[in-house]
Amino acid sequence: MTCCDQKCALIAGAVVGALIAVLGGILIPVGNLLIDNTVKKEAVLENGTLAFDTWTSVDTVIYRQFWLYDVQNPDDVMNQGAKPVLVQKGPYTYKTRFIPKANITFYDNFTASFILPAGAIFEPSMSVGSENDNITSLNLAVAGVYSFLDHKLANLFINASNSKLFQKRTVRELLWGYRDPMLNSILGVFYPYNGTTDGPYTVFTGKDDITKVATIDRWQYERSVSYWNDTYCNMINGTDGSSFSPSIDKKKPLYFFSPDICRSISAVYDSTVDLKGIDVYRFTLPSEALESPAVNPENHCFCTETVISKNCTVAGLLDLTSCRGIPVYISLPHFLYGSEVLLQGVEGLNPNVDEHSIFLDVEPITGFTLRFAKRLQLNMMYGPSDSIVILNKIKDYTIFPILWVNETAALDDETADLFKGQLLSRLEMLEGIQIGLISAGSAIFLICLIAAIVVSKKKKAKSKTPFQG
Repeated sequence: MTCCDQKCALIAGAVVGALIAVLGGILIPVGNLLIDNTVKKEAVLENGTLAFDTWTSVDTVIYRQFWLYDVQNPDDVMNQGAKPVLVQKGPYTYKTRFIPKANITFYDNFTASFILPAGAIFEPSMSVGSENDNITSLNLAVAGVYSFLDHKLANLFINASNSKLFQKRTVRELLWGYRDPMLNSILGVFYPYNGTTDGPYTVFTGKDDITKVATIDRWQYERSVSYWNDTYCNMINGTDGSSFSPSIDKKKPLYFFSPDICRSISAVYDSTVDLKGIDVYRFTLPSEALESPAVNPENHCFCTETVISKNCTVAGLLDLTSCRGIPVYISLPHFLYGSEVLLQGVEGLNPNVDEHSIFLDVEPITGFTLRFAKRLQLNMMYGPSDSIVILNKIKDYTIFPILWVNETAALDDETADLFKGQLLSRLEMLEGIQIGLISAGSAIFLICLIAAIVVSKKKKAKSKTPFQG
């Protein structure tokens, strides 16, 4: 082969290599477009999509773990006005959300409605004891009449039933209900629960606009709640937290509505973590979400009274009286992110971000929440009273923690393998092809180009060599 033939072949090879590299480059936007279209199609809530199968499935087990606060010095609190000394007992674990969504109905305006049936099954193997374990806790009825009734009248009810500030109840009774002797009615932190429903919800399917998928349009037939006497705080924003629209942007907060706290709230990106071989974005509830209006003015409408909140300067506490109809206060467990005054009212609490914060682990491509931990503490209040005899020695208002709950779920190994096989493996294969084409094409181009230059220089050097006969 002559030098000219070699040079031409090498140049042709360089061109071919360049074309291969360009093809790899072209595959990046084309492949991303194909993936994006596939993800959007599978994220729509309609029969046959991955999102719909996940949305209607109850294969992913959701647990509620309860830690109840046991009072160690009930007599000292009532007789001497001492601070309650608390020891948390738990977890007492229940399987929940094992009943699928009911009454699913699709509408022409790209929405679907459903209700969530409630149920709880005790899981002894995941609990520290039985439902019959005794807990000394605040008397729910006494705390209720203290807040709602004239204190002289409340004192008559309390004395007539021989009720005390604290009572001993089993775990089952405190959680799911017991007949209270003073009110002669069933009381319980979560009574009634089994056999009840949450909703109905109406959500967007995403068929017409994927950015709206799973976003709540209505809850209990309304587009807003009416608990906060303010348009902003009454807004229902975002989804229910189980999924979000595809292509998650870590710079933007995720909004979700929680009936448990009667309001919408947002979570912000914290870190990227590995979940069974899948990279997920961890979004957490920031401390600003529960700050006092004095620090975060956006929370001004969540402050509904001035005594307990100390003129709206107390952080970490949400009064749900207008929502629940009973004097209940919600916080994070152990008053995480709460004001020091809350921790000073009792002894035995130790807030810890890792154990007591709320987080969502969201797969960024699909927007599916693959693991979450929703942790909330339920509190009630008691305080001094000249008219209620059993409260005569109490010195100050106390926000008393009854219990805290961790509602949690994570995809299992089988679902993780299925998810990786149906989506992530395809992404990795396409990425491998793209990188392979670009790398191979670039290598061929450079090798052929360098070789062509060398051949060209040899040809020039040979043409300059004197003739020797």
